[in-house]
Amino acid sequence: SAILAGIGATFAIAATAGLGEGTGALLLMAPFGASCFLAFAVPESPLAQPRNIVLGHLISTAIGLMVLALLGGGWPSMALAVGLAVIMMQVTRTGHPPVGADPLVVFALQPAWSFLIFPVLTGAVLIAVVALIFNNLRSDVRYPEYW
Repeated sequence: SAILAGIGATFAIAATAGLGEGTGALLLMAPFGASCFLAFAVPESPLAQPRNIVLGHLISTAIGLMVLALLGGGWPSMALAVGLAVIMMQVTRTGHPPVGADPLVVFALQPAWSFLIFPVLTGAVLIAVVALIFNNLRSDVRYPEYW
């Protein structure tokens, strides 16, 4: 139901934002909100599976960081980074639409490589874990469909 999906998304963002605030670590970025929609509103979707959430965010962010490091900022580099992220998600079967924004986040923030761990890996894993727990408490959902 819509209400349960909203509650699950609330728990996932609370976990990332709350843990981040408690530890002083950056664990949240805007695309995670869209990841929560998929993980809780359409958990049966191939795009919502834990592998897609975690690896999709890692791959797209890493591509953004690599393109930024090699080619610098600017719209051509940004466009290339997004295009390469789409290609790699297709090749690795880790499609997750929210992560198309990850290279743009990288270009906007220009973070260090540690951004891959905090917030990307840690936040994506937290969302997947909350989705795994919350969705399996529901009688109408089996999550994940596959790993």
